[in-house]
Amino acid sequence: MYYGWKPYVSAAQRRAKAERLAAQMKKKGQTLSPVIAERVIAKTFWGKAWCDNLERYSDYENRLPRGRTYVRNGSVIDLNIAEGKVSAQVMGSELYKITVNIAAVPKKQWQDIGAECAGTIDSLVELLQGRLSKGVMERICQPGKGLFPSPREISFDCSCPDWAAMCKHVAAVFYGVGARLDEKPELLFTLRKVDAKELVARASADLPLSKPLPERGKVLDDAKIAGIFGIEMAEIADVVVNKKPSARKKPATKKKPFARKKKIVPVKKKAKKAA
Repeated sequence: MYYGWKPYVSAAQRRAKAERLAAQMKKKGQTLSPVIAERVIAKTFWGKAWCDNLERYSDYENRLPRGRTYVRNGSVIDLNIAEGKVSAQVMGSELYKITVNIAAVPKKQWQDIGAECAGTIDSLVELLQGRLSKGVMERICQPGKGLFPSPREISFDCSCPDWAAMCKHVAAVFYGVGARLDEKPELLFTLRKVDAKELVARASADLPLSKPLPERGKVLDDAKIAGIFGIEMAEIADVVVNKKPSARKKPATKKKPFARKKKIVPVKKKAKKAA
């Protein structure tokens, strides 16, 4: 009798059990998505930022160290991220199922992020690779106001008998999310129920014109430009719109002029003199 607690299972035993379970599920046509983490759980901007944000919360500090150990030794054998939800399976003394629910980013908060990042994000690739200015990174990662959820926006459940506010299996899943963001940073936007493309589009829409437009009175009309340069404006418009000159008509072949007939002047015969 264990009084609610099961005997300790070593990391090597957990890995062996996880491998056997994965092989059994594969035979049944089911594929697991394990978290592969090394000593350094996250290496990229998004993965590190997620883990750093997690470690800011004093509510979680007591259980996080055990979670790091579990994710490093391969105990998180399956982890999937969907809109507002993380589903995972962690191998402990037996297999436990974990569900983490995360609220969507409030609409106003998302709009504020877009407005404050305007003009600083050039492309979706740059955004996902974390190649952003320090100001943008700080804004996106700002506790309570950025993309990372606060404790009040998170709820979770584990099938283990541990009644703690956060068990080690849930903590392992949280770190597993950080490791998964290393591979697929776009999943953070999926998790918070927002579209990364909207952030880029909003930033592009708010970009100011690099140069002010000239006053209307200082703009030459088509006729004057054509007169100055001696070209047809239709051809210019075609180059601007189509980025290539329009096909020019072949010059018409000149017809050879008709050969003029020489006038034949009749020769007057001289009259014969009388004999």
